[in-house]
Amino acid sequence: MTYDAIVKDLKAKKYKPMYFLAGEEPFYIDKVTQYLEHHVLEESERSFNQTVLYGKETDMNTVLSEAKRFPMMAPYQVVIVKEAQHLKLTDELLAYAKNPQPTTILVFAYKGKKIDKRSKAGKYISANHVYLETKKMYDSKIPEFVEIEMRHRGFLVSPKAAVILAESIGNDLSRIYKEIEKLSIILEEGAQITAEVIEKNIGISKDYNNFELQKALATRNVVKANTIIKQFSMDPKNHSMIPTVSLLFGFFSKLLLYNALKDKSQGNVARELKVNPYFVKDYAQAAQIYNIKRCTKIISFLREYDLKSKGVDSGQTSQYDLMRELVFKITHC
Repeated sequence: MTYDAIVKDLKAKKYKPMYFLAGEEPFYIDKVTQYLEHHVLEESERSFNQTVLYGKETDMNTVLSEAKRFPMMAPYQVVIVKEAQHLKLTDELLAYAKNPQPTTILVFAYKGKKIDKRSKAGKYISANHVYLETKKMYDSKIPEFVEIEMRHRGFLVSPKAAVILAESIGNDLSRIYKEIEKLSIILEEGAQITAEVIEKNIGISKDYNNFELQKALATRNVVKANTIIKQFSMDPKNHSMIPTVSLLFGFFSKLLLYNALKDKSQGNVARELKVNPYFVKDYAQAAQIYNIKRCTKIISFLREYDLKSKGVDSGQTSQYDLMRELVFKITHC
């Protein structure tokens, strides 16, 4: 099942006897787990009917023993197993999955990996119970995630603001969600979220961030690009070179694709590059400076400096000096 389908059923109080939440993206696993933890039972019912176990500290027999109990003065009992990836999927679990206690809601938060569908238990559970398999969200999808979450809270958000927030935090959906929640407390519903609002309330500079560095390089504004990386060097903890290189790699890879497109209409470019139509003009402008040959060279530079940022053949060179070198090569190729 998808995350949205699971949440829709939960809100309609359509509960199932077993939820197995697995995969690489912990955000959605946590959201479903938290909903089951806080919304199935009334607060007065939880002390006798809700159990939280941890995979590192328990075993499957203990989990199943808890699951087989009957609720006390409540319609259900909820058994949540956090860090469930540390447990083995035993034959006993398979036997329980085939005949679960109907008044128990058993939840496995199985983070970091998928269920082994080759095993008997894994195959049966994934086919017959609520099974969610999450994947890490692509960086290109993060701004869309920001926009959707903000719209759900009644905000209007500019594409630039969404990109700044996404690129500054990275693909940590939990942290992004917390920052959006912070804005929902501070601002009134219907407020316009701009780059200035992000800077004022979250502390991410609207002038010195990866998005603005990308724009400076796209227009070959050498002075601005060097000013931004100088600012980055003053706060290295929040401006690691690795995500910056990753962002630029994504941009110039898409710019390479843009140069190769025959149909450069806004709609087609947005579809092919998987970007917001608002940003198509940035690729059109950059393509006037960086042709296919230059994009190919820049992508090669970015691969080289990605390795150097991780300590490969960089010696004692600081990240700031590496970024200066990279900016020079990009703007002078």
